[in-house]
Amino acid sequence: MSGAAVAAAAPRGRTTTGPAARSAAGPWLLGVRHHGPGSARAVLAALRAARPAAVLIEGPPEGDALLPLAADPRMRPPVALLAHAVDDPGRASFWPMAAFSPEWVAIRWALDHDVPVRFIDLPAAHSLALKEPAPEEPGEGPERAEHAQEEEVTPVVDPIRVLAETAGYDDPERWWEDVVEHRSPPGECDDGGMRLEGATPDDAVPDDAPGDALAPFVALAEAMSALREAYGDGGQPRDAVREAYMRIQLRTARKEFGDDVAVVCGAWHVPALAARTTLAADRALLKGLPKVRTDLTWVPWTHRRLARQSGYGAGIDSPGWYGHLFEAADRPIERWMTKVAGLLRGEDRFVSTAHVIEAVRLAETLAALRGRPLAGLGETTDAVRAVMCEGSDVPLALVRDRLIVGESLGEVPDTAPAVPLQRDLTRSQRTLRLKPEASERELDLDLRKETDAARSRLLHRLRLLDVGWGDPVAGRGSTGTFRESWRLSWEPELHIRVAEAGVWGTTVLTAATAKAASQAVAATALADVTALAEHCLLAGLPDALPVVMKALADRAALDADVGHLADALPALARSLRYGDVRSTDTAALTEVAAGLAERICVGLPPACTGLDPDGAETLRGQVEEVHGAIGLLDTGAEPGTGLRERWDAVLHKLAARDAVAGVIRGRATRLLLDEGRLAEDEAARLMGLALSPGTPPADAAAWIEGFVGGASGGGMLLVHDERLLGLVDAWLTGVPADQFTDVLPLLRRTFSAYEPGVRRTLGELVRRGPVPEGARRNDAAPATGGFGPGLDRTRADAVEPVLRLLLGRPPEPAEAAV
Repeated sequence: MSGAAVAAAAPRGRTTTGPAARSAAGPWLLGVRHHGPGSARAVLAALRAARPAAVLIEGPPEGDALLPLAADPRMRPPVALLAHAVDDPGRASFWPMAAFSPEWVAIRWALDHDVPVRFIDLPAAHSLALKEPAPEEPGEGPERAEHAQEEEVTPVVDPIRVLAETAGYDDPERWWEDVVEHRSPPGECDDGGMRLEGATPDDAVPDDAPGDALAPFVALAEAMSALREAYGDGGQPRDAVREAYMRIQLRTARKEFGDDVAVVCGAWHVPALAARTTLAADRALLKGLPKVRTDLTWVPWTHRRLARQSGYGAGIDSPGWYGHLFEAADRPIERWMTKVAGLLRGEDRFVSTAHVIEAVRLAETLAALRGRPLAGLGETTDAVRAVMCEGSDVPLALVRDRLIVGESLGEVPDTAPAVPLQRDLTRSQRTLRLKPEASERELDLDLRKETDAARSRLLHRLRLLDVGWGDPVAGRGSTGTFRESWRLSWEPELHIRVAEAGVWGTTVLTAATAKAASQAVAATALADVTALAEHCLLAGLPDALPVVMKALADRAALDADVGHLADALPALARSLRYGDVRSTDTAALTEVAAGLAERICVGLPPACTGLDPDGAETLRGQVEEVHGAIGLLDTGAEPGTGLRERWDAVLHKLAARDAVAGVIRGRATRLLLDEGRLAEDEAARLMGLALSPGTPPADAAAWIEGFVGGASGGGMLLVHDERLLGLVDAWLTGVPADQFTDVLPLLRRTFSAYEPGVRRTLGELVRRGPVPEGARRNDAAPATGGFGPGLDRTRADAVEPVLRLLLGRPPEPAEAAV
C-alpha cells in the first residue's frame, strides 16, 4: 500500500483530508478497532456531531432484544453477549464489550438519546451452525471472541500490524497509541490530558462541523481500502458472507431511516460495506447457510479475558491500561502512577509521593527522547520499573497483572435471560454470600457451621457438574475433617458450563443428583465408582447414593484385580470420615469397604512378586494408600473385627519375603516400624539382610528407597538411629565401583528428597563416624559436638538463659546470683 494511505490513517490533531471528510451526508461508516479507547472517543464525537437517526453495530441480530438492558444501572461492563446452540450449549460464541469498547459507547449513546440501535452482523444461528464441533473459526469481528475452548486461529492479516510496519514502527501497539490514543479529538483538551467523553456536554462538538469528527474514520477507511486491495479478504473467506449480510441490513435501515444512519463496525469491513453490490448478489452469498436454534444473553466478562494472551483473537495486550486512558478525566500519566503507587503500598512496598513525581518525570522524558506525543505504556512501565520497583521485574509483574491487564469483573442485572440452572446458582450464591470474582482467592470453610457446610456442598456439586468455579486445596491450618480450603476464580466460560449442565436439571441439587446417577450406571472401573461415591457424600446427594452404592457393590464383586481394589479403598475410607461432620449416613459404605479390605489382604502378597521397577513403584504407592485407609477404617470399626491385625500380618509377609520387590519390602518394614508393630532390633536385622553382600546392589538400593525414601521422615530416622545409618554407610562403601553408577540414580532420588538440614546433619554424622559403644552407654558427648545421643551439657547450659528469656521465666537462683 502507499505511504500516503498510512499517513492518512495516522491523523494528528484536527486535520481533515479533503471534501470527503467535511461532508456531513450519511450513511457514516465508523470503522473502529474493537476495544480501543481512542476509537471509542472518536465514535462518541462522531455520533454527537452527526446525530444519526439510527445506529447499526456489528453483532448478532438476535441480540437486539437484549440491547435495552445496556441502559440498566445494574449493568456494569465488561460484559459480553453469549450465544449458544440450544441443543448443544458447548457450541457458543461471545461478543465482549468493555466500557472503552466503541460498540458499547455507541449502544449507550443511542439508548440515552432514544435513537434506534440494531445489530447487523451475520445471525448467531448461522455463525454457530458454520462452526465445527471443536471451534477454530477465524474471523475478524467480535463474534470470534472467546470460544469456550479458546482455540482461535490467528488472522492471516493483522491490519494494525501492517499499517504500523508501513509507517516504520516495529510495535503495532505503540503505533496505535501514537496515532489514535494520544491524539485529541474534537471536544477534548489539548494539554496532553484526555477528558472522558462521557463527562462532556452534548454540545462539546459544534453541530456545523461534523467533518472534523468524521475525518479520522475517512482516513482509516482509505488505509483499509488500500489493505483490502492488496490482501483481498485477508485469509478470512467467511467475511464475504458476513459483509453481504451487513450490506443487506444497511440497505434495510436506509429505506427506513434515510441516509442518516451510522454504522459502527471493524475497520476491516468498511471498504466492503461501502462497495457497490446488488441485492441479488448479496442474497446469493447467503443462500443455503446452515442454521441452528440459539439462545442469547448478557454475561459478566473480565478484563483478563479481553487480553490477547487469553486466546481472544481481537484482544488487546493491556485492557487495564486502555480502561484507564478512557476513564481518566485529565492528566492520565499522573493518575496512572498514583494507581501503581497505591498498589505497591498495599503490598507493603515503600513508595512515596516523591517516587510518583520522579516516575512521571521519567516517563515524560522517555517519551520526548523516543519522539512520542505522550508517554505511553512502554514509557510508564520503564519508569515504574526504574523508580518504584528499583529495577526489579518481580513487583512489576504484580503491576502488569493487577493494573495493566486488570481484574475487573462486570455485572449483569437479574432481568437478563438465563437458563433455570443459572438462576438457581445465582440464588444460591447470594444466599450463601459467595460472590463470583475474577481474581483468584482462598476460601477456608469450617464444616461445623451450617453456612460453610452449605458452601462446601454447593462447590462440590458444581465440580460434579464440571463447573470449575473452585478447586480444593490443602488447608494451611487444621488438618481435621471439619476443615476445607478452596481456591475460587470465576471465569466467563463457566456460563457455558452451566448452560451445558442444564440438561441434567433445573437446580444445582437435582442436576448434580441426575448426573451422579448417570455416571454410576455408565462407570466401568471400580475406582471411578468409589470416587463418585466420595463426591456424592461431599456434595450431599442422598438421592444419588443408592444408585451409586448398587453400582459399587456390583463392580467390587466382579473386580479381582488387587491394584483396582487398592485404588478404590482409600476413597471409601475417606468417605466414611464425613459421617460425623456432615451428618451423612455412611453405614452402606462400611460393608463394602470392609469387603474390599479383606480381599486386598488376601490378594496383595502374591501380587507383589515378579514385578518390574515401574510396577513395583506403583504398587508401593498403593500399599501406602491402603495402609492409611485401613487406619481410618480401624478407627471407626467395632472391637474384635481384627482388620488391623490382619493387615499387620500382610505387612510382615511382605517385609520377610525375598521374592517381593525390594522397594515394597522396605516400605512394609518402615510402615510396621512407624506403627510400633516391629521392634527396632528386628528392623535393623531386616535391613542387614537386605544390604548383605549377597544382595544385588540395585535390589539393595530399592530397599533403601522403600525404607527411608521420599519425604516420609526417613532422613530423621537415620539421624536418630545410628545403627541404621551405619548399616547404610557400610553397604554403600562396599558397593563395587563397576556397579556404583547403576545404583547412583536411585540413591540420588532417595536422598535428594530430604530437607537441606537433614542432609547436612547426615553428612556430619557420616564424617564423624560411629560413636563408640561405651560413649553411648555412659551418655558421654560424641566426638563432634551437637550430634549423636550424648548430651553436651556445656552447650546446653549456654542456651538455657536465652530460652528462659524467650519464655518469660525468671532465672534460677544460681543464675540470678551470678
